[in-house]
Amino acid sequence: MIGAGYLLITALVWAIIIGLAWGLSKYLKKVYENERTFLDKILNPLENLIYRILGIDGDRDMGWKEYFLSLFAFNVFTAAISFVILTYQGVLPLNPMKFPGMSWSLAFNTATSFSSNTNLQHYGGGSTLSYLSQMVGIQFLQFTSAASGVVVAVAIFRGFAGRRGEGRNLGNFYTDMVRTMTRVLLPLTMILAVLLIGLGVPQSLGGYSLVKTLSGSFELIKVGPISSLVSIMQLGTNGGGYFGANSAYPFANPSPLTNYIELGGMMLLPTAMPFLFGRMLRMKNEGRTLLIASYGLYAIDLAIALIPVTALGAGMETRLGGFSTVLYTVTTTAFTTGSVNTNLAAMHPLVIMAALMGMMIQATPGGLGVGAMYMLMYILITVFIVGLMAGRTPEYLGAKITANDVKLAVIAFLAHPIIILAPTALAYALGAVHAIGLGTGPVGFTQILYEYTSAAANNGSDFLGTAGNTVFFNVSTGIVMWAGRFIPIFIMLAMAGRMLEKKRSTEVALRTDNLIFPAILIVSILILAVLTFFPFLAVGPILMHLEGIKNAL
Repeated sequence: MIGAGYLLITALVWAIIIGLAWGLSKYLKKVYENERTFLDKILNPLENLIYRILGIDGDRDMGWKEYFLSLFAFNVFTAAISFVILTYQGVLPLNPMKFPGMSWSLAFNTATSFSSNTNLQHYGGGSTLSYLSQMVGIQFLQFTSAASGVVVAVAIFRGFAGRRGEGRNLGNFYTDMVRTMTRVLLPLTMILAVLLIGLGVPQSLGGYSLVKTLSGSFELIKVGPISSLVSIMQLGTNGGGYFGANSAYPFANPSPLTNYIELGGMMLLPTAMPFLFGRMLRMKNEGRTLLIASYGLYAIDLAIALIPVTALGAGMETRLGGFSTVLYTVTTTAFTTGSVNTNLAAMHPLVIMAALMGMMIQATPGGLGVGAMYMLMYILITVFIVGLMAGRTPEYLGAKITANDVKLAVIAFLAHPIIILAPTALAYALGAVHAIGLGTGPVGFTQILYEYTSAAANNGSDFLGTAGNTVFFNVSTGIVMWAGRFIPIFIMLAMAGRMLEKKRSTEVALRTDNLIFPAILIVSILILAVLTFFPFLAVGPILMHLEGIKNAL
């Protein structure tokens, strides 16, 4: 049985974040519907200057195809810039430690990783990258990839809302991107960065220091622009820390207080997305449906993960405590952030299974923007199934859901397991698993399954770390990360384009704004996830757990 103290802490964290997210969603609605905000006098001239320099007509609406192509081209461009910086960092400035450039395969993996909001790290963090690479090759992409997720969600929300605004399309990608960067991400990350600096997270460009310890030995103290990177890492659901150990490293997460602040940072914007959806629809209860379903799935994952903590007491993590570590692990995978605060190899198999479930479902609540997108995909599938069972024409938000709509939603759903399982099988077939010293048992299989699940879910937490720095894993995970990012976005933008053009009925065939539908939605998602992934979970973390019980007996 889960302790009352654990439940109280979890409820308190949820209540604070949900309250902040509800208030933030009011501001977000003003940003994306071009209403007046308190930042207009400062940012309007700056944004207009950016539009003039780039030759952008910020008032021109885009159809879903143009919106996607603009998004994709922008991300290709930013990834290419990062690839060049990472490859040639040895001859570029801001490299006081004289780190050499990355190999082509590692630079490819890192550029695709951070440009897709995945932040999988096959490199050694502060032992590999110069300050320029950390700030421009990495941190810049953490802003742009996070903003990309937000604008996709906003465009899809506009499509599902129908022709409620002046435009008949999904908005302007470049306008949405600039406003997300200037009015949302930069202000929030500045606030969080200053707060973390005050709590002991370093922020400097002074180079590393060699110090003599009390025992008489010498240790290299790695510092740098850590606080600014941690702030966008969490708020943008990026993961990918300054150090290879991520938030487990004391300089990135020095205390229990910073641990909960960083936990809240990764939850804030994804939690605001369902509220924003309801506000943009002018139907707040529809946003509540998304929130209840996503947090319900999150609660199920957390309950599974806390079973071993309750049974074993404090758990194995000593610095932050078993409960805090498990809560962080489940949250960072449920919100597809990936900024783990412990070594995953030390976690109980049930915790790993809960983490995998969060990444496999991707809507618990999922990453920034994309999690809400996946929840809408699940809603369309569920509405269609319930409509067939009730003998009614499936409808959502007054629009009829046709067979072609469901086909698109199913393709988006099936793309995820294919992207995960095909390269997992290929890694074994080509011997890449054995080349890095992993066996064929449940532990090795779980590590490889987790690697590709993390990549496809754009999560970034993984077992392999620098052991994955081989040409095969660098290239294969790079492809998986971009496929996992842009295939579902392409399909759901197409769906939003279709929804935009549908006629809306005032008669309600199926209520989706009450408290019953979220329960139906949760059951539907779990059935879909179990049917798809259970066999692979059974031979991975579940078998690990059963072997642990057998050995204990």
